[in-house]
Amino acid sequence: MISESQRELIEFKPKTKFFVGIDSDGCVFDTMGIKQRECFGPWLIGYFGLQGVALAARECKEFADLFSKTRGANRHITAKRIISELLPSHPMVKTRNFKVPQYPHYFKWVENPNSLLSNEGLKMAIDAAKSDEEKKELEHALAWSERVNWSIKEIVKNIPPFPFVRECLEKLTGKADMIVVSSTPTEALQREGEEHNIASCMSVIAGQEMGKKKEHLQMAASGKYEEDHILMIGDAPGDMKAAKANNALFYPIIPGDEEKAWERFYNEGIDKFLNEEYKGDFEQELIDEFDASLPENPPWS
Repeated sequence: MISESQRELIEFKPKTKFFVGIDSDGCVFDTMGIKQRECFGPWLIGYFGLQGVALAARECKEFADLFSKTRGANRHITAKRIISELLPSHPMVKTRNFKVPQYPHYFKWVENPNSLLSNEGLKMAIDAAKSDEEKKELEHALAWSERVNWSIKEIVKNIPPFPFVRECLEKLTGKADMIVVSSTPTEALQREGEEHNIASCMSVIAGQEMGKKKEHLQMAASGKYEEDHILMIGDAPGDMKAAKANNALFYPIIPGDEEKAWERFYNEGIDKFLNEEYKGDFEQELIDEFDASLPENPPWS
């Protein structure tokens, strides 16, 4: 089922020969750390009953969302990973014989490939709940997600784009159509983009309400541009997967080395992309470096 917000992507028409999708958190803005440590983490501990092993929960949260291959994944996917997989295996949890609370109805919703993993999707699931227990659990997850959004709005401010982001956007303007491709709520994306005067560079700002990142690219770009004329810029494996699912090129912003990555994109990557010289050894070298920077398993495993 196509939502009203997704129609903006489906009806998007190319104005140039090239298309660039750009992630936001941790890619354009240095917001990943503050959001995970100050907004997501504390409320995850508070809402999901993890106070007894708060330090371990924070370590799991940082690993899942900042320093592993699930970096940048949807908040519900990583919440499930932390609570059901990472935290139960953490040494502190084992030493203290702490029983990590589980949320089977919420996890089932997260695992369902047809679920829209957003607040709107949760509201739909709540309306369709088959039992009071399921409804209560989903309502609890929604309350957590809404509290996180409130916290982000209150705390995450005055964080400018990484150096060379503006220069890259200016260099691409008029030569490539650009949209934001993100799993962040659209309201937050619009607010951040307008705050730092880069929203005007984007033809569309696509957040979690418009679906998954691979769907954003599919609806906005697939079949509308020639082969190798579509590029996704991101800082997480999910960004690369979204690109490859649509036969698009990928430029990684490597965590911890963001400034260097944007500078290289400005000096080298943009020209290679617009001159149709990007695919091949250049892209593979970048992907290999990116893949090596994010481990699969936590250091305590």
